Amino acid sequence: MSPLLKTLENEVQIAALVFLAVVYMIRIIWLMRFKSRRERTFAAGSEKAGVRYSLANIAMPWAMESTRKRPGFYLQFVVFHLGVAAAIAATFIIPYAPGLFTNQPLVWIFRVVICVACLVGLLRLYRRLTDRRIRLISTADDFVSLVLMICFFAAGVIVLPNNYQKSEWPLILFFGLTAFFLIYVPFSKIGHYLYYPFIRTILGRTLGHRGVFPPKKGSRRDQTAGDRRKSP
Repeated sequence: MSPLLKTLENEVQIAALVFLAVVYMIRIIWLMRFKSRRERTFAAGSEKAGVRYSLANIAMPWAMESTRKRPGFYLQFVVFHLGVAAAIAATFIIPYAPGLFTNQPLVWIFRVVICVACLVGLLRLYRRLTDRRIRLISTADDFVSLVLMICFFAAGVIVLPNNYQKSEWPLILFFGLTAFFLIYVPFSKIGHYLYYPFIRTILGRTLGHRGVFPPKKGSRRDQTAGDRRKSP
């Protein structure tokens, strides 16, 4: 292994991870300084139940109109983020537990998941480019982040099963992209997951207090959602 690749896999990745952690810590401290306003009305429901429902909403596609009507969108979401998890896991396995990728079935599982996620990324990019409504509300960061994720997935497929004896360039590309991502993510839309628990907690607390979250079974709203699910 060349000194360049060894440095990229270790010192550079650690430095980029530390940078990411510091930026996120500053962001979290800044967010915690804001005090959320309390509802002044009488409680019509439970704030805690509302928060639990709101945080779990990501795992309930039937509760969101967009994914209830188009379950394929939710499947894309799941596959894309499984690919993200697999690619990130590979950045740790390759330098610190390379023996795991001597298992060929495991290598193929990783490659298939990352490859399908890459295809989903290409599908999302095509939709963002061809759908006039989505294109109008898209920013440069939307396109850059998506293209970078597609490149990251493609590099992840190529780099496995970590055969640096044949060629180091796929690994250098993969870990170079990883280091760049760790620095770029906190300042891009990819870092949205940092805000998810804060946003969903505030929303759940507010709607839980008002008795909207979680929806009551048998309510008119619940029946309407059920009718929509049954409709063609």
